[in-house]
Amino acid sequence: MTLSPAERFARANEEREHPRTREFAAGQRFELDPFQIAGCHALEGGRSVLVAAPTGAGKTIVGEFGIHLAMSTAGEKAFYTTPMKALSNQKFRELVEVYGPDEVGLLTGDTNINASARIVVMTTEVLRNMLYADSPALQGLRFVVMDEVHYLADRFRGAVWEEVIIHLPPSVRLIALSATVSNAEEFGDWLDAVRGDTDIIVSETRPVPLEQHVLVRGDLLPLFDDRAGVATAQVNQELLRIRSARGGYDSGRRGGGGRRPHRGGRRPQRAGQPQRIERLDRPDVVELLRRANLLPAIFFIFSRAGCDQAVIQVRRSGVRLTSPEERALIREIVEERTRNLVEEDLGVLGYWEWKDNLERGVAAHHAGLLPAFKEIVEELFQRKLVKAVFATETLALGINMPARTVVLEKLEKFNGEARVAITSGEYTQLTGRAGRRGIDVEGHAVVQWTEGVDPQAVAALASRRTYPLNSSFRPTYNMAVNLIDRFGRDRAREILQSSFAQFQADRGVVGLARQVKDAEESLAGYTEAMTCDRGDFVEYAAIRRELSDIEKINRKDVTAGRATRDARQRQIQSLRNRMRRHPSHECPDRERHARWAERYHKLDRTVRKLRGQIESRTGTVARIFDRVVDVLDEVGYVRVSDDGDTTLTADGRTMKRIYGERDLLVAESLRLRLWNVLDAPSLAAIACALVYEPRRDDGGYGDRRLPRGAFRIALEKTTDLWQRLDDLETEHRLPGSEPPSANLSTAMHGWARGLPLDTVLAEADMAAGDFVRWTKQTIDLLDQLSLVAQPELARTARQALESVRRGIVAYSSV
Repeated sequence: MTLSPAERFARANEEREHPRTREFAAGQRFELDPFQIAGCHALEGGRSVLVAAPTGAGKTIVGEFGIHLAMSTAGEKAFYTTPMKALSNQKFRELVEVYGPDEVGLLTGDTNINASARIVVMTTEVLRNMLYADSPALQGLRFVVMDEVHYLADRFRGAVWEEVIIHLPPSVRLIALSATVSNAEEFGDWLDAVRGDTDIIVSETRPVPLEQHVLVRGDLLPLFDDRAGVATAQVNQELLRIRSARGGYDSGRRGGGGRRPHRGGRRPQRAGQPQRIERLDRPDVVELLRRANLLPAIFFIFSRAGCDQAVIQVRRSGVRLTSPEERALIREIVEERTRNLVEEDLGVLGYWEWKDNLERGVAAHHAGLLPAFKEIVEELFQRKLVKAVFATETLALGINMPARTVVLEKLEKFNGEARVAITSGEYTQLTGRAGRRGIDVEGHAVVQWTEGVDPQAVAALASRRTYPLNSSFRPTYNMAVNLIDRFGRDRAREILQSSFAQFQADRGVVGLARQVKDAEESLAGYTEAMTCDRGDFVEYAAIRRELSDIEKINRKDVTAGRATRDARQRQIQSLRNRMRRHPSHECPDRERHARWAERYHKLDRTVRKLRGQIESRTGTVARIFDRVVDVLDEVGYVRVSDDGDTTLTADGRTMKRIYGERDLLVAESLRLRLWNVLDAPSLAAIACALVYEPRRDDGGYGDRRLPRGAFRIALEKTTDLWQRLDDLETEHRLPGSEPPSANLSTAMHGWARGLPLDTVLAEADMAAGDFVRWTKQTIDLLDQLSLVAQPELARTARQALESVRRGIVAYSSV
């Protein structure tokens, strides 16, 4: 390529200014994209950076450059945070391959590997806890990568991201990596306000173009007529014709060129009846994609049972997607990765059938799977050995599993209460898995035709690539005591005012204030237009309005007693007399003035509402913080002096190290010694009751099945305590919480006593992966208790922790 003198000068200048970027880029497998280079330049220039780009675009390259910079300077460290343990584990393995096991550590709550390394991968909660504890590990920290930072919108865990961003030392450069969001500039402006110089880099370009299709019977029809550009493309007219025919399918369509359905014949139709479009069975869809060279593929099915059923259907159909050599390699990998699992557990987990499915090249992927099984599926898919994965939407969140094709069976899902359409953001996240950089020329998104599908609606989902990022931040009890202890109450309020939640609220106030200003100008005009030379027309209009309102009430309220109606009639007569005596009543322009007065009244009412909204938004986070502190004061965790000075009590210092949704309930239970008489299995069962969130279909849980003795007494006391705290929160206008649920406690009690896996899973009535997940959360709470409880209870907590960290739970913690 021949460069002009100006281009040669610009390139030479860039290389002089950014030598480390050039050095890093030279070692990559791909030439860096402009947005990646811009991100690296920002970091090399000493600035923080927000990178918002589509899934699969290569955002993590910028984070890896930050790690490269830290490793290039003696004594510097870099932390890489993720929202999920699975993603942390994956990133840990990737970084070990680059820097070696001695330089990389992993901290995920239940895993602690080489924590003093210069590069540490961790979940975001771990870093938040380190910041509050002022951990020595923070010394030398230069860069923090926050992967999937758009998770701060998560209503349960999102506040953690904001806490980290606010509390990181000023010397730390932040590398925030986000999916493409529509308000990246707003989020970047906030980062700039709280972190200092921050470059905002937004890219909406996918490195691998995405082709959009609709699968109608055996035909893959393009969603758009113009496949060159989704933003300006028109919906395929053939799909619109099919839609207008109410599900009919024109076998003699012009220019179709598609394949005829290869299964069975069509059902007989009466004359003139629209042809119903039959969906292909899943094995047929897999075969269709194989013939079209569109594997490997991820099929997103919004139910675990649907994913498992899909694998069974493909297996029963006899489909086999692997060669003998691939099957041998799959068998070798699976046996190596599962060699530490005991034989009796393998049978309970359905290992043999699962392994046979993998050898066929198909698998399910969802939260019900044992974590170790999920990791094997991910590895085999990445190595192109598994060709078809049937997954729930959790696969779209962060895990590196790109495919050639993504198939959506439906465009709606169950959200816990009802079936709802997926959003454009969800569609983008799901289909973002299609297209492997360096392997595929293009990715493919396939939507299966269903009765009632609207091609225009599908096109709208495919065309909108962004969704807004909104804060879910709210002060917690643990956050409050940590902030008060480190900064004092006044400074804590100021810090909370710097949250993204308040930043967004304040920006909203700016818009509302502008509306009020415009309205006030209009009100001034209305006041001038209704000015009457006979008298105060505002006063006259108020009398007329009050009279009209009472007359209206009197006409509608037919059930009122005679005394009430007589009183109203006297009031009406009095107002009529006042109105007639008013000087403006005789004004010849009275009705014209009245029309302007009515406009004034309506607009003034709107202005008052706007002012109320402004008042409610201003200082919202600080007001909630004050309510939280009031509760803490009432139960004795802080002490507020007459002059407002707020300090922690001994119990408040204990709460500093209790993290989670039930921080106050746990702290109060410790203070009141509700659990001190429990043995290890019973304490594990109580901890499980505090972390477990029952499914909607769990139903009630009879006392008959609960462990007897001390556990039942402790559970009853803990539940009574929860009720008192919930009432206290309601009094202070704070959102309450759900009561503890003992639905899984019997199973956890049995597991802690050493019962076999099949017995415990039968009692729990849940998949192995779910049981492991809740057990890990139980372990996390027990670990906290072992550190903050009174010595005897702390010993019991350690015993309980070790008793449940066994078998598949221990294996899944590695």
